Amino acid sequence: MTTSTATYSTDATLDRAWAVLETVPDPEIPVVSIRELGILRDVRRAADGTLEVVITPTYSGCPAMSQIAEDVAHALDVAELTPYRIATVLAPAWTTDWMTADAREKLRAYGIAPPTGNCGSAAAPQEKVMRFVPRALPAPSCPRCGSAHTERLAQFGSTACKALYRCIDCREPFDYFKPY
Repeated sequence: MTTSTATYSTDATLDRAWAVLETVPDPEIPVVSIRELGILRDVRRAADGTLEVVITPTYSGCPAMSQIAEDVAHALDVAELTPYRIATVLAPAWTTDWMTADAREKLRAYGIAPPTGNCGSAAAPQEKVMRFVPRALPAPSCPRCGSAHTERLAQFGSTACKALYRCIDCREPFDYFKPY
Protein backbone atom coordinates (compact mmCIF):
# COMPACT_ATOMS: atom_id res chain seq x y z
CA MET A 1 0.00 0.00 0.00
CA THR A 2 1.38 3.39 -0.95
CA THR A 3 0.45 6.66 0.50
CA SER A 4 0.59 9.80 -1.49
CA THR A 5 1.44 13.12 -0.04
CA ALA A 6 0.43 16.40 -1.52
CA THR A 7 3.29 18.27 -3.08
CA TYR A 8 3.25 22.00 -2.61
CA SER A 9 5.43 24.09 -4.80
CA THR A 10 6.03 27.77 -4.53
CA ASP A 11 7.03 29.98 -7.38
CA ALA A 12 10.31 31.54 -6.29
CA THR A 13 10.05 34.10 -9.11
CA LEU A 14 6.70 35.33 -7.80
CA ASP A 15 8.06 35.53 -4.26
CA ARG A 16 11.06 37.49 -5.52
CA ALA A 17 8.85 39.82 -7.57
CA TRP A 18 6.68 40.57 -4.53
CA ALA A 19 9.82 41.34 -2.50
CA VAL A 20 11.24 43.60 -5.22
CA LEU A 21 7.96 45.47 -5.67
CA GLU A 22 7.64 45.94 -1.91
CA THR A 23 10.47 48.46 -2.26
CA VAL A 24 8.76 50.60 -4.94
CA PRO A 25 7.69 53.82 -3.22
CA ASP A 26 4.59 55.80 -4.04
CA PRO A 27 5.85 58.75 -6.11
CA GLU A 28 3.68 61.26 -4.24
CA ILE A 29 4.29 59.86 -0.73
CA PRO A 30 7.74 58.24 -0.84
CA VAL A 31 7.65 56.94 2.75
CA VAL A 32 5.14 54.24 1.79
CA SER A 33 5.39 51.56 -0.86
CA ILE A 34 2.79 50.89 -3.50
CA ARG A 35 2.19 47.53 -1.81
CA GLU A 36 1.57 49.15 1.59
CA LEU A 37 -0.93 51.55 -0.02
CA GLY A 38 -2.75 48.68 -1.71
CA ILE A 39 -1.99 49.98 -5.21
CA LEU A 40 -0.04 46.80 -5.95
CA ARG A 41 -2.92 44.32 -6.17
CA ASP A 42 -1.35 41.15 -7.46
CA VAL A 43 1.73 39.53 -8.93
CA ARG A 44 0.90 36.35 -10.80
CA ARG A 45 1.70 34.15 -13.75
CA ALA A 46 -0.42 34.80 -16.83
CA ALA A 47 -1.64 31.88 -18.93
CA ASP A 48 1.37 32.30 -21.22
CA GLY A 49 3.79 32.14 -18.24
CA THR A 50 4.59 35.85 -18.30
CA LEU A 51 4.89 37.63 -14.97
CA GLU A 52 1.85 39.88 -14.61
CA VAL A 53 1.77 42.79 -12.18
CA VAL A 54 -1.66 44.22 -11.37
CA ILE A 55 -1.94 47.79 -10.09
CA THR A 56 -4.98 49.90 -9.24
CA PRO A 57 -4.94 53.70 -8.96
CA THR A 58 -6.10 55.41 -5.79
CA TYR A 59 -8.64 57.14 -8.03
CA SER A 60 -9.32 56.84 -11.75
CA GLY A 61 -7.65 60.12 -12.69
CA CYS A 62 -4.51 59.62 -10.58
CA PRO A 63 -1.67 61.35 -12.45
CA ALA A 64 0.95 59.21 -10.69
CA MET A 65 -0.09 55.93 -12.37
CA SER A 66 2.24 56.30 -15.34
CA GLN A 67 5.12 57.00 -12.96
CA ILE A 68 4.14 54.00 -10.81
CA ALA A 69 4.09 51.75 -13.90
CA GLU A 70 7.53 53.07 -14.92
CA ASP A 71 8.89 52.48 -11.40
CA VAL A 72 7.48 48.93 -11.37
CA ALA A 73 9.04 48.23 -14.77
CA HIS A 74 12.39 49.64 -13.64
CA ALA A 75 12.39 47.54 -10.45
CA LEU A 76 11.57 44.37 -12.41
CA ASP A 77 14.22 45.16 -15.06
CA VAL A 78 16.93 45.76 -12.43
CA ALA A 79 15.97 42.48 -10.71
CA GLU A 80 16.04 40.75 -14.12
CA LEU A 81 12.48 39.52 -13.66
CA THR A 82 11.48 39.43 -17.31
CA PRO A 83 9.34 39.00 -19.29
CA TYR A 84 6.52 40.84 -17.53
CA ARG A 85 3.50 42.95 -18.23
CA ILE A 86 1.82 45.55 -16.07
CA ALA A 87 -1.97 45.64 -15.99
CA THR A 88 -3.87 48.61 -14.60
CA VAL A 89 -7.20 47.43 -13.23
CA LEU A 90 -9.94 49.88 -12.23
CA ALA A 91 -12.51 47.46 -10.80
CA PRO A 92 -13.01 46.89 -8.05
CA ALA A 93 -12.11 50.46 -7.24
CA TRP A 94 -9.24 51.05 -4.82
CA THR A 95 -10.21 51.74 -1.23
CA THR A 96 -8.24 53.06 1.73
CA ASP A 97 -9.24 49.82 3.48
CA TRP A 98 -6.48 48.16 1.43
CA MET A 99 -3.79 50.26 3.16
CA THR A 100 -1.71 48.38 5.70
CA ALA A 101 -1.47 49.43 9.33
CA ASP A 102 2.22 50.18 8.68
CA ALA A 103 1.27 52.53 5.84
CA ARG A 104 -1.13 54.41 8.10
CA GLU A 105 1.54 54.83 10.75
CA LYS A 106 4.13 55.92 8.17
CA LEU A 107 1.68 58.53 6.84
CA ARG A 108 1.15 59.87 10.35
CA ALA A 109 4.91 60.05 11.01
CA TYR A 110 5.35 61.84 7.67
CA GLY A 111 2.81 64.48 8.68
CA ILE A 112 -0.23 63.21 6.77
CA ALA A 113 -3.26 62.17 8.79
CA PRO A 114 -4.24 58.65 7.71
CA PRO A 115 -7.85 57.91 6.77
CA THR A 116 -10.22 57.44 9.68
CA GLY A 117 -12.49 54.44 9.97
CA ASN A 118 -12.97 52.03 7.12
CA CYS A 119 -15.09 51.95 4.02
CA GLY A 120 -16.64 48.56 4.68
CA SER A 121 -14.26 46.44 2.67
CA ALA A 122 -11.63 45.58 5.26
CA ALA A 123 -11.75 41.93 4.21
CA ALA A 124 -10.80 40.90 0.72
CA PRO A 125 -11.08 43.50 -2.05
CA GLN A 126 -14.53 43.29 -3.55
CA GLU A 127 -17.03 45.32 -5.49
CA LYS A 128 -18.80 48.02 -3.50
CA VAL A 129 -21.89 50.13 -3.90
CA MET A 130 -20.97 53.70 -4.83
CA ARG A 131 -22.37 56.46 -2.66
CA PHE A 132 -22.92 59.90 -4.08
CA VAL A 133 -23.80 61.41 -0.72
CA PRO A 134 -20.75 61.75 1.50
CA ARG A 135 -20.84 60.02 4.86
CA ALA A 136 -20.23 62.12 7.94
CA LEU A 137 -16.86 61.11 9.35
CA PRO A 138 -15.10 62.39 12.45
CA ALA A 139 -12.44 65.00 11.81
CA PRO A 140 -8.97 63.50 11.62
CA SER A 141 -6.52 63.92 14.47
CA CYS A 142 -3.51 66.14 13.94
CA PRO A 143 -0.53 63.98 12.92
CA ARG A 144 1.82 66.35 14.76
CA CYS A 145 0.27 66.82 18.20
CA GLY A 146 -2.52 64.21 18.17
CA SER A 147 -5.32 66.70 18.88
CA ALA A 148 -8.77 65.87 17.54
CA HIS A 149 -9.57 69.59 17.51
CA THR A 150 -9.07 70.11 13.75
CA GLU A 151 -10.85 71.87 10.90
CA ARG A 152 -10.99 71.34 7.16
CA LEU A 153 -9.62 74.23 5.14
CA ALA A 154 -10.08 72.74 1.66
CA GLN A 155 -11.62 69.60 0.18
CA PHE A 156 -8.46 69.06 -1.86
CA GLY A 157 -4.91 69.23 -0.53
CA SER A 158 -1.59 68.71 -2.27
CA THR A 159 -3.23 65.94 -4.34
CA ALA A 160 -6.86 65.10 -5.07
CA CYS A 161 -6.79 62.10 -2.72
CA LYS A 162 -6.00 64.36 0.23
CA ALA A 163 -7.83 67.23 1.94
CA LEU A 164 -6.20 70.20 3.67
CA TYR A 165 -6.82 70.49 7.41
CA ARG A 166 -5.50 72.65 10.23
CA CYS A 167 -5.07 71.78 13.88
CA ILE A 168 -6.79 74.38 16.01
CA ASP A 169 -4.58 73.58 19.02
CA CYS A 170 -1.08 73.67 17.47
CA ARG A 171 -2.21 75.76 14.44
CA GLU A 172 -0.28 73.55 12.01
CA PRO A 173 -1.79 72.71 8.60
CA PHE A 174 -1.70 69.10 7.43
CA ASP A 175 -2.92 66.86 4.65
CA TYR A 176 -5.54 64.23 5.42
CA PHE A 177 -5.65 61.12 3.23
CA LYS A 178 -9.36 60.93 2.47
CA PRO A 179 -11.10 57.56 2.95
CA TYR A 180 -12.53 55.94 -0.16
